Amino acid sequence: MKKILFLLLIICFISCKNQSNSKLLEKGYYRVILEVQDQQELPFIIHVNSRNSLEILNAEEVILVDEIAYENDSIYIQTPVFEGYIVAKITEEGFVGSFIKESLDRIVPVKAEKNNEERFPIKNEKTSENLEGIWEVVFSENSKEGRYIAKGIFEQNGNQITGTFRTTTGDYRYLEGVVDGQTFKLSTFDGAHAFLFTGSIDGDIISGDFYSGDHWKEPFVGKRNSSYKLPSSNELTFLKEGYNTFEFSFPDLNGNLVSLEDERFQNKVTIVQIMGTWCPNCLDETKYYNQYYKENREKGVEFVALAFEAAKTPEIAMTKIKRLKDRIGIEYPIVLANYGGEEKTLAEDKLPMLNQVISYPTSIFIDKNGNVRRIHTGFNGPATGQKYLDFKNEFESFVNQLLKE
Repeated sequence: MKKILFLLLIICFISCKNQSNSKLLEKGYYRVILEVQDQQELPFIIHVNSRNSLEILNAEEVILVDEIAYENDSIYIQTPVFEGYIVAKITEEGFVGSFIKESLDRIVPVKAEKNNEERFPIKNEKTSENLEGIWEVVFSENSKEGRYIAKGIFEQNGNQITGTFRTTTGDYRYLEGVVDGQTFKLSTFDGAHAFLFTGSIDGDIISGDFYSGDHWKEPFVGKRNSSYKLPSSNELTFLKEGYNTFEFSFPDLNGNLVSLEDERFQNKVTIVQIMGTWCPNCLDETKYYNQYYKENREKGVEFVALAFEAAKTPEIAMTKIKRLKDRIGIEYPIVLANYGGEEKTLAEDKLPMLNQVISYPTSIFIDKNGNVRRIHTGFNGPATGQKYLDFKNEFESFVNQLLKE
């Protein structure tokens, strides 16, 4: 790890003059592969635009990466907002190196193949199986503590498939892959999470395994069910008996304590967001909330985000919060609620008035009188299609109702 950090420091502080003598990635498409368990490959596609710019491609999602540095025959790629980065040696075929998340001490081997934009190779061009539609899915079915339900939503065009799995706590982002004979594979990568789903289709039944990076694997099973619905996201978390209000007091980037007693929140409809800078679903929600806030703050609505960070020190955590605010242009306060881990029990400890926190993000809706009117678990991001549009309509309708009171 020390060697990696030393290389990172070298790359981060090299001058523009030195970069001019470095070996650069050629423009074009690359198939990038992370090594996960069971000798499986987790692929994603990047498109290199210039020496300082590339795009990560997942179905309809395009993630712009503009923090790239070179030193001799090595490259450093910092993913936007999230902490994950790639350090690699440029080769004739592409590059070879590691994907690193320092706060979790994770190092995953990575390689890239240039002039290749085929996410998953296909052996059987013709397939009689179809993943398109709605699926009722259970992950870790035989685990008492780990079992959870999901809704698979997929579209298929020939062998190509896109879609996502929705759970009670959010979605698995923009998944892209193929149906190959009776098997299917889906993947996504965004700098925070790297997901791979492999499975088989037998008519109206699917089964397979879900890999998260090289550290997690669990089975899933599902059946086709066009009418399947998940439980309401507004009924999973609530105030415990004996609590009438939601309270907190945490520091902002300037070290000032922020609470709902502050003047900016008085007589305002306030949405409190429980989140983390490491969380892709939180990022999707934050982008939407920030845009809504910019357009509606004059109506008497406020937002405040409580960040639960994996960073090992408060200084590093604050740096990550500042980076998120600067990169996205967030205009409402983000305060540091906790550092040192991502566990949801940490949020429960800091916010004892809640019966449980089962998802980052979770949003608490507070009316002008300081009363909690709704707690929404998870977030259905753009990858969920119509569900994302439904959420926005429901959100705006409910907030407008609170503003009129």
